[in-house]
Amino acid sequence: MFSYRHAFHAGNHADVLKHAILIHTLAYFNRKDAPYWVVDTHAGAGLYALDSDWASKNAEFADGIGRLWERDDLPALLADYVAQVRAYNPSGKLRHYPGSPWLTLDALRDRDRLRLFEMHPNESGILVNNLEQRDRVSLRQTTVYSTDGFEGMKALLPPPTRRGMVLIDPSYEDKQDYRRTLTAVKEGIKRFATGTYAVWYPLVQRREAGEMARLLERLPVKSWLHATLSVKRPAADGFGLHGSGMFLVNPPWTLEAALKEAMPYLARELAQDDRAGFTLQYVENPGRAA
Repeated sequence: MFSYRHAFHAGNHADVLKHAILIHTLAYFNRKDAPYWVVDTHAGAGLYALDSDWASKNAEFADGIGRLWERDDLPALLADYVAQVRAYNPSGKLRHYPGSPWLTLDALRDRDRLRLFEMHPNESGILVNNLEQRDRVSLRQTTVYSTDGFEGMKALLPPPTRRGMVLIDPSYEDKQDYRRTLTAVKEGIKRFATGTYAVWYPLVQRREAGEMARLLERLPVKSWLHATLSVKRPAADGFGLHGSGMFLVNPPWTLEAALKEAMPYLARELAQDDRAGFTLQYVENPGRAA
């Protein structure tokens, strides 16, 4: 149950897609003065050393953030993302990678709040230790729960601010995570219909992944956006990650245009073979299918 460690994959192509969208979404939230909450159901350790044994084992970041690091022709969405990662690497050399909790904290204003869930006993401890190295404002804004994020998020919705975002990105090592993710979004919408829900999922040769994406598209919501990025052909043995997807309920209206510019660039520059590609769909007022 606790075999997954995000440090192995920090900064890879999936993180690029997820975190670029996260940063854009939070910037959109900041356009209004009203405070908001962010709930992260699977927070990880918060900050990763890319020269650590875990991260350097497969060096997945080299084919993710590493391919964008020296570029000067980045679309705006990706330029903002790389700029935020650069803040953690003042020497100019890519050595540290901020996870979603750190990227979120960088965006939050004084009255905004972050709620983090992390069940992995080691990851949770590292997360708390890393958080204590940040400033006092971050400590005041953040609460860490060493419990199940799928269950824990229920008690936090709706947030007192009535503005907020929920990020759901489990490892999906357990195939039940697909069902639990879908259920979490459905229950979240019942409690907090106006919230933004961002779901990350892997593109793998597993029936549950495609089924979850199809069911998310049938949710009775005001609007949704679905983006997928494939970097290579699926493996012949059926194992391995060949891409990832992001599904957002109530996304920023600005996100579709930003992704229309960024997704072709990502598919080209992060390609590992000739099967790389992307999909992008935005729907307003979808049919009320059950």
